[in-house]
Amino acid sequence: MLINLLPDFLSVLNSTDRIAAYYRYFDTHRSLLGAYWHNYVLDPDGPHFQEVVRSAALADRSDLIATLDRSDVAALARRTEAQCAELLAFDTDIDIVLMVGVGAANAGELVVAGRGIAFVCLEHFTGVNNPDTQGLGLDSELIPMWLAHEIAHAVRYTSPTSRSEMAKLIADAEGYYSYWETGRRATLRELVLNEGLAVHVSRAISPGHAAWEYFGYGRRQYARVRELETMIERSAASDLGRAGLGLRLRYLSGGVSDHARTVDRVTLPERSGYYLGARMAEPAIAAHGLAWAVRASAEEITTLGNAAAATA
Repeated sequence: MLINLLPDFLSVLNSTDRIAAYYRYFDTHRSLLGAYWHNYVLDPDGPHFQEVVRSAALADRSDLIATLDRSDVAALARRTEAQCAELLAFDTDIDIVLMVGVGAANAGELVVAGRGIAFVCLEHFTGVNNPDTQGLGLDSELIPMWLAHEIAHAVRYTSPTSRSEMAKLIADAEGYYSYWETGRRATLRELVLNEGLAVHVSRAISPGHAAWEYFGYGRRQYARVRELETMIERSAASDLGRAGLGLRLRYLSGGVSDHARTVDRVTLPERSGYYLGARMAEPAIAAHGLAWAVRASAEEITTLGNAAAATA
């Protein structure tokens, strides 16, 4: 189901007191926006909430208004949802959320009360770098690619037929997803496959982009990952069965220090685990398709990968 928060956010911009209006907006959508803040920004009950709200509410949004005037982002989202529903054989309800964030992730996944959510933050899809909003300047035509990636996560987390470790951890948390808790408790194998599978879904739904865009890499970063592919595989091999937030940060997060990403005196490129996971998922997708692979356990996918390597 499409949830479009844009009209409510535009009401904030049109208010005579934007900061007070943002607080009302947050309270109205607290279950969703609270989860967004907890997972991608900071604790909304913490001391810096007001500072971030003030910055977001008072930012120049002329680039966003221009984008909404020329692009039917709701139609893009609906079309992407329909394509994913067919490709992944939806057997659970997923909410697709269009929103304006506070400059954190350009897209992401949530689970709230057992319901999977895929969201995009449109301040990043205006085609203009905006220091006021920390907007990345991505083109709005990339929305389907990013949204499909997050929808794949939501299916893996909430499908009743999912055998994934992430689904079990979220069920244990009474139907709520936490980036931080799953980062601490899920194995690295599950985490990299989770991202790699989503990369393949985004390729299938939105073909024709440069290879590095599906990973969220720049051109040079992609070349470096390809160059170090064997090293990355070897580095991760002994850690795939382990869990720990440091492993998620090393292989799957941006903004991590070089020291934290250095293994055997080689500094791994940021988020190299996305590429590793995509490579690991290929045999399972070739054998059974994306709908099956997105729901498969990491062990099932690994078994198929080992079998494919043995016959290569």
